[in-house]
Amino acid sequence: MRRDMALRRLAEAERRFGLYVYRKADLSAVLGEEGNPLTRTLTSLCAAGIMERAVRGVYVFSYARGIGDGTLDAIVQCLRPTSISWESLESVLSKWGVISQIPIGRVTYMTTGREGEFDTRFGVIDLTHSSLPASRIVPNLVMRGDGRLPMASKMFAYENLKATGRNLHLVDMEELEWDYDEN
Repeated sequence: MRRDMALRRLAEAERRFGLYVYRKADLSAVLGEEGNPLTRTLTSLCAAGIMERAVRGVYVFSYARGIGDGTLDAIVQCLRPTSISWESLESVLSKWGVISQIPIGRVTYMTTGREGEFDTRFGVIDLTHSSLPASRIVPNLVMRGDGRLPMASKMFAYENLKATGRNLHLVDMEELEWDYDEN
């Protein structure tokens, strides 16, 4: 496929559906190609800077207007499409003001899928596995707009952190308990 035609299709997919992060199979639907032709087109688009390989098997449309805070969330959704994933641990506890350190260039997520760490130009994705059932996870999530992954409530993020056993020394227990007393 010619680059100009691919660029138009990718821009249209973002405009109409908000899509700018893709698995290779998703690109097949947008570009109307599969197999070797899709691989050649994708290689050409990456070489031209139109697409960027974020991590293995996940690509970002470089000219997307939507690139920003939700980009890492969209990459996580592509990495773990059949799992429940949510922002939690240090990232969320920092947002809730329970830990004073602000993670820079790293977002921590919990997932019912495999754990792993993925270094992208958009930041580091830190996925930690959770074996909790959906019935325990979903009621403790705070939904966000714009296609963002949900984030853990303050107490659920703390429970997630306790379950991992990491960085508990960073938690301001007064701040955590103050919120708990309010509810």
